[in-house]
Amino acid sequence: MSSFIAHVSLQDLSVYTTPPSSSPASSASATTTVSTGETPVLRAASDARSKGYEAIAIPLTNDKWKARWSEMCLLPTGDIPDRQSLEGQAEAWRSNPAFMRNEVTITRLDEAEGVVAFASEWLELDASDDWVRHDAETALLQELAYASYLNVHAVILPSPRNRAHVASFARAVNAALKAIPYMQLSVRIPIYDRSLMQLAAAASGVASPNSPGTSSSPNGGKGNPFIGSGAGEVSDQPSIASWEMWDTIRTICEYNVRLSLTLDLTPPLPADLAVLRQWVAEPTRFLFLPVSTFIANAKGYPVLPKPTQKFTRDIMKIQPNVILSGTSSGRHAKGGEAAYSQYVRHLEKTSPSVKAAHTPGTVENFAQGYQDYLQAPLQPLMDNLQSVTYQTFEQDPVKYRNYEEAIFRALSEWPRPGRIVICVAGAGRGPLVARCLTAIERAKKEAFVYAVEKNPNALVTLQDRLRLEWGDKVKILFGDMRTLEVPEQVDILVSELLGSFGDNELSPECLDGAMRFLKPDGISIPASYTAHLAPLSSSKLYNETRVSKDEKAVETPYVVMFQSINILSGDGGGVSGECGPQVQECWEFEHPRRDAVLNAQGLPFTNSHNTRFAKLTFHIPHASVLHGFGGYFEAVLYGSVGLSIHPQRMDKISKDMLSWFPLFFPLKVSYPRCCPAALPVNAVLSGATILAQQLRTARVHLETNK
Repeated sequence: MSSFIAHVSLQDLSVYTTPPSSSPASSASATTTVSTGETPVLRAASDARSKGYEAIAIPLTNDKWKARWSEMCLLPTGDIPDRQSLEGQAEAWRSNPAFMRNEVTITRLDEAEGVVAFASEWLELDASDDWVRHDAETALLQELAYASYLNVHAVILPSPRNRAHVASFARAVNAALKAIPYMQLSVRIPIYDRSLMQLAAAASGVASPNSPGTSSSPNGGKGNPFIGSGAGEVSDQPSIASWEMWDTIRTICEYNVRLSLTLDLTPPLPADLAVLRQWVAEPTRFLFLPVSTFIANAKGYPVLPKPTQKFTRDIMKIQPNVILSGTSSGRHAKGGEAAYSQYVRHLEKTSPSVKAAHTPGTVENFAQGYQDYLQAPLQPLMDNLQSVTYQTFEQDPVKYRNYEEAIFRALSEWPRPGRIVICVAGAGRGPLVARCLTAIERAKKEAFVYAVEKNPNALVTLQDRLRLEWGDKVKILFGDMRTLEVPEQVDILVSELLGSFGDNELSPECLDGAMRFLKPDGISIPASYTAHLAPLSSSKLYNETRVSKDEKAVETPYVVMFQSINILSGDGGGVSGECGPQVQECWEFEHPRRDAVLNAQGLPFTNSHNTRFAKLTFHIPHASVLHGFGGYFEAVLYGSVGLSIHPQRMDKISKDMLSWFPLFFPLKVSYPRCCPAALPVNAVLSGATILAQQLRTARVHLETNK
């Protein structure tokens, strides 16, 4: 679950500095309290914990530090008294930066424990003036060094202000990451680019939404192209620009794992949920929610606007720390200070992802601890699986329920009377054999089952189950299905050789060998399966992939339970009108192949018929970074019974199936490192995807145009 943090401003902190009353007795008491250890910061932290917060977030410095820095470093032009003295002070500070005691809010280790610190928000690391940028960077390094001295683990950096110099901002952050080891730095990024809002307002003659003294434009925002129709909403462009600034910063910092994002939801907010959703794929460590983001509902209680509600529920799956600011301001008539945290906690509890993670039997609950974790795909043809691996997959009730239903329907619809012969190709420890026997009993058919298995270790388990459970209803055949001879041809061939991309565990090649078991009118379960692809953005998966220096690491598909990802493609259309759906089908395999050319042993002469090629075209509606592709499969077992991990259809076909996670194909643009590809607004992403029959690895050639 997310941690909730109370934002304590300098004004809030002054309340804890002031004694409870002005009487001499109480003043003496307050002095004694402070001298014995209870400081304003400790009081604020204690008060926050009593209100249900886990920590506080406070500025590291105060206005006295800002005044001294400004006096030294922002000298006006022309003649001023004591210029030489001030310049001397500035040079002395630059050579050896240090704080005065009254310029910082925290001085002790016990005060800093569990505190999230804000670096001075007035530091202009992207200022147009070179010297201001230089001195701001020096001040930032000074603040971070002091925070490190106090063992503060996380510091939130100020927001970038100047798009023209965002690269300078990023360079300063990168220098800080290198200078201050072990500390986590988080850049505060507003949900929209304020500079664009202000430029648009100036151009249209309408007050900017965040202009001092204005709460809305006189004409309801109609003159500002960025103002949306909903309360506190704006069009997408400023938010996209804000994301582009973040992308520049993290790219120049080389995706440093100690650099994260503090997403500032100060209104106005984008109207398009898809624009908000792109932040889920970023390393969002903190969610900054001021009370100005909340609106009053019909009863006067604070709630979030509808798009922000949906976004907050969605992002809760990555468990960001929520910083609530200004809750004691009395902005809303009902609920009081506690209403804000109670409401956001309610959104978290009602988040579909969070609810699913706490519901036994769901894939989210099953996969806890494996989200965004790279796993090498299994190679059951090459490797003999361990019993514990079989056991893990046998916990999937959905897959075996669907298999049993498919077998039952095939048996029930069998056109001829008499004995039906079933072969389970790749029996493992026998779960499909058991489901076949259950389906036979349900269908009230006379049938016999052959169980084919090449794993000599699993053979022992099969023999045990034959003795204890199955008896003369089953015969075990030990060997490779591609070369093994069966005593008789079979009516129904059942297999579970599918991989996350359908054919990536060599299902077509294996079943080519097993199809000679089938009678000419026999049935294969599965009957067919398709592979699907979608472009993804995910900072976490990109970082996980590039940890290895081995070239093969960026050419290897990984099995991943996706969480912090964003599917970049739109659902068809695009500027050209030629783009396909959001998740596109690559190819299909069918079994048995009625048109196959076979030799005398019933095997294909070559494997060329299993080579596949697809050219896909995606519309990318918003500016983004392509880190790789998500691979999915969908299978028809028999009739209308199937299996699917297709993100848009899996809930209808095989909801909460546990056996397969999607496949992640990292994007390799240049050797030796994988490199993300920047995509502009309304880009058309076109690529050729070839599946090599020898290695079953996808290679993607990309073209982008706008």
